[in-house]
Amino acid sequence: MQTKKTNKIDGGTEAINKIYTSSTEILDYENLSIQNLIKSRAWMKLNEYEKIGAAYQYVRDEVKFGYNISDDIPASQVLSDGYGQCNTKGNLLMALLRGLGISCRFHGFTIDQKLQKGAIPSYIFWLAPKYIIHSWVEVFYEGRWINLEGFILDQPYLSAIQAKFPSEKGSFCGYGVATTCLSNPEIDWQGKDTYIQKEGIHDDYGVYDSPDDFYSEVGTNLSGIKKWLYERLMRHLINWNVSRLRKKII
Repeated sequence: MQTKKTNKIDGGTEAINKIYTSSTEILDYENLSIQNLIKSRAWMKLNEYEKIGAAYQYVRDEVKFGYNISDDIPASQVLSDGYGQCNTKGNLLMALLRGLGISCRFHGFTIDQKLQKGAIPSYIFWLAPKYIIHSWVEVFYEGRWINLEGFILDQPYLSAIQAKFPSEKGSFCGYGVATTCLSNPEIDWQGKDTYIQKEGIHDDYGVYDSPDDFYSEVGTNLSGIKKWLYERLMRHLINWNVSRLRKKII
């Protein structure tokens, strides 16, 4: 496992708010589409707990699980796509949280490719790196950092996987899931950590102020011909398969 990078912020809550509510190229919450979403849902009228929950549930269930063109796309593009995976849905969740004045930061990892088996069809599984870049969002609430990862899979997709494997009540790895309890994973916002792929983590890169900082240092998953193939063909086949899984069971 790689050495974990940590960010120590001095100056208390005020310093945390200043750093972790700023917009970036990826966290472009000043984009009109994101501002219109926040306004139309009247999220600014909610209290802090409700703001986090509203943004979290929106990203989890109204942005479907799927594979975008790249991990480092702006949050506004994820919103426009209407789908995403761990990293891209995380971009959107962070942008929404910061747009609501909620401090949050990025925590980077890699996950073992085996948890993607099933979601990624076997005939193109060779494309996936052995260890895939992964992330979750850390939100600052009531004086502490809370890990949010359970937003990756929309509820209809997760329900379909649970229905596909009805006898699997405990640990499960595959189809975009890596959890100790498939029948009742920790995916609901209740003021504490949420997880859905945590058990597949391999490397821990530590926390970063933003996804922009992480990708500029670590890079994204693919390069060269694999990147070209993924962008133009493979991701569309993966998204077709994910959609098929979602619709087949429910």
